[in-house]
Amino acid sequence: MIINSTVNDNVCVLTVEGGIDTNTAPQLEQAFRDNAENCEKMIFDLSKVDYISSAGLRVIVVAHREMEKKDGLVLKSLSKNVKSVIDLTGFNKALNIEE
Repeated sequence: MIINSTVNDNVCVLTVEGGIDTNTAPQLEQAFRDNAENCEKMIFDLSKVDYISSAGLRVIVVAHREMEKKDGLVLKSLSKNVKSVIDLTGFNKALNIEE
């Protein structure tokens, strides 16, 4: 998995490539934690993520809860596979998702 981060006007964007599973979810969580203090809003660009497991969903839920204290977390450009998992779990009702 590859994670690129950018910060602009207190908005952090984590662009993730590859799958998010038990082995790679800790990398995403660490990238989130490394950037969260400096951001009022966090965007996870998941357009290049082809797979997400429950471990990846856990990181998203943790990030969502922590960013609710600020301007929130946005999941952006979900791939078809990731959107399907998010929809099946019902997280699409609780998370802020943008095309």
